[in-house]
Amino acid sequence: MTTSDPQANSSFQGRRDSGISGELLVAAFYAFTPLTEATRSQLLAGLPHLASSGGVRGSVLVALEGVNGTISGPEQGVEAVLEHLHQQLCLGDDHYARLEVKRSWCSQQAFRRFKARGKREIVTMGRPDVSPATSVGTYVEPEQWNALIDDPETLVIDTRNRYEVSIGTFTGAVDPGTDTFREFPDWAERELRPLIEHQGPKRIAMFCTGGIRCEKASSYLQQQGFGEIHHLRGGILKYLEEIPEGSSRWQGECFVFDQRVALNHRLQPGVHRLCYACGLPLTPEERSLKSYIPGVQCLHCIDRFTDADRQRFSERQRQLDQANANTNANAISNADQQRLAQ
Repeated sequence: MTTSDPQANSSFQGRRDSGISGELLVAAFYAFTPLTEATRSQLLAGLPHLASSGGVRGSVLVALEGVNGTISGPEQGVEAVLEHLHQQLCLGDDHYARLEVKRSWCSQQAFRRFKARGKREIVTMGRPDVSPATSVGTYVEPEQWNALIDDPETLVIDTRNRYEVSIGTFTGAVDPGTDTFREFPDWAERELRPLIEHQGPKRIAMFCTGGIRCEKASSYLQQQGFGEIHHLRGGILKYLEEIPEGSSRWQGECFVFDQRVALNHRLQPGVHRLCYACGLPLTPEERSLKSYIPGVQCLHCIDRFTDADRQRFSERQRQLDQANANTNANAISNADQQRLAQ
């Protein structure tokens, strides 16, 4: 990456191409399974060392209700982390308790570092009484999803946040317009319940990026008597992996919480890049505006920060540019050495 936008020349690969050397595996996973405090502490202490030894980066959240994470690295290292979780966790037969894993491939690291963090919830709704172990909706396989959402008697709901929905969603889906998942329960009572009373759908179908938010969202709606609730197993990522683009109901790109920013239907990085000031995804057209300064401001945050903030952002961007330049120089040097050795 040689431009002032650190992601502009990203070369991540969505599905594996055996002709590319140095591929890295990206694994997104979660499991709702009760942890003891001892197991939680052991995971938080052991995962960083295991990840470091295997060249793995990413983020893993560990709570008493389970684990949630996305990691990237050499296949052997990533699989070692997943195997460690399988050994340490008391996994169950229910879908939400099996350690759901979505795999994809890339040619550059999707993360800058590895973090294992203790949290109250592995996906934050702020409702401790809501758990898929108590109540959960009906899982819908990707191959059955089109028929479900094509039915006019189905109300389709995107459970993600507004900035995620803005770059891609399923045709006809309702956007709750939330900024955080914590807002979902209030939105459901304030807007969804009247909408259901007005339209009278036979069922609700929900989806999210990888399936974890729907575990809690469907549980909440069922507990509150919203009727027949369905949700997409494995989320958008599983759907894009299994459904041919020609028969897909997905429109746009899928936001992901790593340096790839957004994936297209082939699970390859799309056209969106992050504004590193406010963290919102930007289209190429938005990045071409005069108001856009890489790492400093975009049209969404031009009036949001102080001059002191922008000076700090500018220095951070300068350091990132220098680090990227050094990385590229090392890569070129290594390539030259390899050619001379042949």
